[in-house]
Amino acid sequence: MPGAAQGGPGRGAGRSKRGLRGSLTDAFAADIAAEVDALFGDGAAVGIDLEALETVVRRRTLDLAARLVERRLNADHGDRSGSWLPCDGCGGRAAYAGRRGKEVTTVLGALHLERAYYHCAHCGTGFHPRDRALGIEGASLSPGVVRMTGLAAARASFAETGALLHDLAGVNVDAKQAERTAEALGREIAADEHDVVEPEPGRAPTMYLGMDGTGVPVRRAELAGRAGKQADGSARTREVKLVAVWTAAADAAGRELPEREPGSVSYSAAVESAATRDDAVELSPFAQRVDREARRRGFDGARRRVVLGDGAPWIWNIADELFPGAVQIVDLFHAKQHLWDVAKAVYGPGTDMAERWAKRRHDELDDGGIGALLRALRRHEGCDDARRCIDYIRRNRDRMRYPAFRAMGLCVGSGVLEAGCKNVVGTRFKRPGMHWSVPGVDAMAALRCCVLNDRLDDFWTRRRARAAG
Repeated sequence: MPGAAQGGPGRGAGRSKRGLRGSLTDAFAADIAAEVDALFGDGAAVGIDLEALETVVRRRTLDLAARLVERRLNADHGDRSGSWLPCDGCGGRAAYAGRRGKEVTTVLGALHLERAYYHCAHCGTGFHPRDRALGIEGASLSPGVVRMTGLAAARASFAETGALLHDLAGVNVDAKQAERTAEALGREIAADEHDVVEPEPGRAPTMYLGMDGTGVPVRRAELAGRAGKQADGSARTREVKLVAVWTAAADAAGRELPEREPGSVSYSAAVESAATRDDAVELSPFAQRVDREARRRGFDGARRRVVLGDGAPWIWNIADELFPGAVQIVDLFHAKQHLWDVAKAVYGPGTDMAERWAKRRHDELDDGGIGALLRALRRHEGCDDARRCIDYIRRNRDRMRYPAFRAMGLCVGSGVLEAGCKNVVGTRFKRPGMHWSVPGVDAMAALRCCVLNDRLDDFWTRRRARAAG
């Protein structure tokens, strides 16, 4: 009976596999039940320490699961796919050379894995096919632990990351391992950010894009030959440049407000130059970053595009090059701060005259009285701060038409940028005692932005696809 011969073994094999899975599941459940019963003993549940109980049960449950996974993986020798495999290093033949052990830290706990090993006598390299399949090649942490480490390290110091993983997940990762793992993951994310620019769905009528820079403390070797703001002219920090993109909020009737839409802000940051030579054929590294984030967010597709900044020339150079026709606005707070600096320089910090003078200048700025403002400043042209402020206003007066901008319903403050510098950079990179390498800053900035932008799931999907080949 051909039909019976063809179908019978398949159904039997299916029952056998399901039976094996069922027996393992039953045995696992029985082991857990036995552990819980042993913890309770003959006593009642009244007065039991629930926290201690759940901690012990979780630990023992994970340990049992780890042993089950370990047995299943080590019993499967399917990673030996022949007596030889092509060598990635030289293209020659790597011969099977037995099975070798490896300790791997997983979210279940430590696993000891035995894997097939192939060695190439020609180039002297070797590899384990199973390590590639499991995503642990050259690593002692499983992908799950790598992800947990990245999520924690994006928000906390490396020492705090190790403590959090131990206390919350029972996973042992020390501070140095957390640093190496998080920075390696950050470098992967940075490369992915550079190569993958997938426009997000949806378009907003009004979108804002802001750029700013803030210093982070770095190691001395990263400062050699760099001028800075120290008393001796040396530098203590390197500048992280940040771009933020967000959409305008709307009221219940759909009318746009001069506010950001909650949850709409995305960031990208790195220690990169914004300078471009006149004869350059490519955008500066930071301008390329700005362009990628703008394309990712669909900034060019917005009906109204607004670029906000503190008035630094490099910001407007990038805006002119990438977003011609966009409305450019100098952040009102920064403009007023320049006037405060003049008031303090002329009349002294904290004096009534300085406060009154600054208040009048601020009112003129709010009302669009740039001419009156410049006339008042020219009376103090002997003051360096006044001369700098005059130059600042002349260069940016078209970006200071605040009454017109408000009439258009536009935001005139870059609070989003200020918050971004603190949230993205300051909170993670400017803690007491921290001194970074520039590659470390760039890697962790990529990781932190990816997490804050809620893009880690998308990145992880691409990461798994690349690992699968």
